[in-house]
Amino acid sequence: MPKQAVGIIETRGLVSLVEASDAALKAADITMLGWSKIGGGMVTGFYTGDVAAVKAGVDAGAEAAAQVGEVTATQVIPRPHDDLAGLVEM
Repeated sequence: MPKQAVGIIETRGLVSLVEASDAALKAADITMLGWSKIGGGMVTGFYTGDVAAVKAGVDAGAEAAAQVGEVTATQVIPRPHDDLAGLVEM
């Protein structure tokens, strides 16, 4: 993942994450790395691309998800360390 960014959207409920992912992928040239079930109804989606695109996608996704459910967290990590790739299934 060098010179890329990782974006994270965490929601309460899968429907909200699907809505967020749809909006994020349509809004910017990013790729979804996958998603993870946290527990207690929490799910997290992971996205990658260049920094500006990931930021735009995460913002659009969070806004869309908030209209149908609850967004609990978002994060954009620019140029993540190579060891971080082991935490996110690709």
